[in-house]
Amino acid sequence: MIDNKAKINAILVDDDPDDRMLFENAFSDINSNSNLLAFKNGAEAISHFEQNETEAPHIVFLDLNMPLVDGLEVLDYLRRSEKYQRVPIVIYSTSSAERDIQATLSAGANIYIVKPNTYQKLKLAIDKALRMQWQYFRSNLSIETFVMVIE
Repeated sequence: MIDNKAKINAILVDDDPDDRMLFENAFSDINSNSNLLAFKNGAEAISHFEQNETEAPHIVFLDLNMPLVDGLEVLDYLRRSEKYQRVPIVIYSTSSAERDIQATLSAGANIYIVKPNTYQKLKLAIDKALRMQWQYFRSNLSIETFVMVIE
């Protein structure tokens, strides 16, 4: 579990500037004592991961459908990296396609969130993702527990 009062270092990778702005605002509303790095595509994110010599982030939020390098490719890169393989990865996508959900589950994502349609639901989804007990989460992972539904 990531404490909402603790300083959180998170990364968001999303090609949609409006979605990035909403996410950044919601993340800041939840935890103003946090750092959120946002990248507009997977190539930028991988470049950051390759050059970053500091500690790994607490959590990564990945959009799936992006130009240049998509979210699945970033997920694969992170899961092959010793430094990042234990970082919780949240897929954050407009897609609710079964093939996308199955592909990211198989590739090692921790949870799949279909982008919420309101700001309040977005805040709730981010807050739930930050409060999860990630160290125990993968042991009980199934398709039923992988997709987070915010109603």
